[in-house]
Amino acid sequence: MNQTQDDGAERRGYAICGEPRCGSTYFAACLASTGKLGNPWEYFAGIERVRSANADPEAHLEHWVRHCSTPNGVYGLKMFARQFDLVEQSRWAERLPRLHFVHLTRVDLLAQAISLVRAEKTGAYESKHEPKRPPRYDARRNAAELRRLSANQGRWSAWFARNGIDPLRLTYEDVAADVQRCVDAVAALIGVEGPVPVEPHPMEVQRDEISEEWRRSFVAERRDLAWLDDDPLRLRPMLRRLRSRFW
Repeated sequence: MNQTQDDGAERRGYAICGEPRCGSTYFAACLASTGKLGNPWEYFAGIERVRSANADPEAHLEHWVRHCSTPNGVYGLKMFARQFDLVEQSRWAERLPRLHFVHLTRVDLLAQAISLVRAEKTGAYESKHEPKRPPRYDARRNAAELRRLSANQGRWSAWFARNGIDPLRLTYEDVAADVQRCVDAVAALIGVEGPVPVEPHPMEVQRDEISEEWRRSFVAERRDLAWLDDDPLRLRPMLRRLRSRFW
């Protein structure tokens, strides 16, 4: 639930930087449930928000920081690399007050890629969603997403290093094992004192036998120790074309 912040509260916040299917939606819900750690949703999702952020970044950022913070002045957001690319001219990371960073990754990259491909193909991004289409195995799509996810994960790491940022590093597996510990780590990062109990919110895993079957098939088909995956810089021309659509 969005809450208007207390005007007397000093603003401070954090950005969860990651890629789709890294557990960020679940983790964001747990953070929001504390009532003290902002409401870290994808504020740069959607064409209209992208255009607004680029056209008048100060007004756009001021609006959502003010209205999407918890009363103690804490705000949060989720950011994927593809969203960063579209709103980079807003210079959001420089403009946001007392901003800290959380790098959320998934150790099992293949599981992440399979989960993303399956969600895109079926239209079911959460376990509560009814699939619009049956899941169909697609080795080429799995390989493409695996490359993209690994490349973007590396881009975040390079961005942190280049800017002298030492983010809080968490994994999907950390969150699944002990979400309260991970929430406590975020609270400590931004200086929120006192307990920040998470409301009971079980992690609903969509992974099933179909996912495992896709994994076995993919590894059997694509296993090749004599070949190293492509250089991610080859993706740059495609990225430039994508960005040109928005400005």
